[in-house]
Amino acid sequence: MHSPDGLDRRILRQFVEDPRIGVLGASRALGVARGTVQARLDRLEEDGVLTSWAPAIDPAALGFSVMAFATLEISQRRGHRPVADHLRAIPEVLEADTITGASDVMVRVVARSNADLQRVIDRIVAAPDVVRAATVIVLATEIAPRVLPLLAESG
Repeated sequence: MHSPDGLDRRILRQFVEDPRIGVLGASRALGVARGTVQARLDRLEEDGVLTSWAPAIDPAALGFSVMAFATLEISQRRGHRPVADHLRAIPEVLEADTITGASDVMVRVVARSNADLQRVIDRIVAAPDVVRAATVIVLATEIAPRVLPLLAESG
């Protein structure tokens, strides 16, 4: 895997700060040939550094104004895969990660209301391998998911 160099980081920063700029616009803004920017982006994507070109969508704008995190304890007899497959089928599950500690899986979910959150949690714990869930509701997002500070530190 190729480690991003200074130009790669400048290109990535440009696209994070202005995702609609396009390759030609980025090449002009950075003073680099269009072909160089495109080749760098292709390599960064191939190496798994650049993971998505998808737009960021706010769940609240779609009517899902409640966000919560749930930790799940799961049965150890069949492992994480059956639980992950179950969670994947629930549209309100935005993210699920296996974790260390007292729980086994951390899940980020959204719902239309607190009552709807109960429905989502009920659906999550309906999996035969989910033993217990603990949920906390997000009151405010103080720091949204970000990577730019890491990009600066990677150099």
